[in-house]
Amino acid sequence: VQLQASGGGSVQPGGSLRLSCAASGFTLDYYAIGWFRQAPEKEREWVSCITRRSDGSTYYLDSVKGRFTISKDSAKRTVYLQMNSLKPEDTAVYYCSADYAGCKSRPSSVDYWGKGTLVTVSS
Repeated sequence: VQLQASGGGSVQPGGSLRLSCAASGFTLDYYAIGWFRQAPEKEREWVSCITRRSDGSTYYLDSVKGRFTISKDSAKRTVYLQMNSLKPEDTAVYYCSADYAGCKSRPSSVDYWGKGTLVTVSS
């Protein structure tokens, strides 16, 4: 199982970014894919998840509901996190994860991690 997150960058408050998580070595639809983030000097926190069904259900951290959207393109083996109306408090390294048993909200429970991508929201 390999995951590669990309798409991070620097944006001003109110801006948008789309993160991508490219999956290889496993069948994407068999795993729940999550996004976590870790801000400087803070613990890693769960952000969003899409379940392993082909028409996966989606879940969000309360503070990103209405601003972030997770989606999946099984043909491209990629999961996306569209982030709109970004705020300075969204600044963090974002990681994608894969779990066979379903969405996980505790970092210690995650099966597989990808390398992170840095998102900086600043004026």
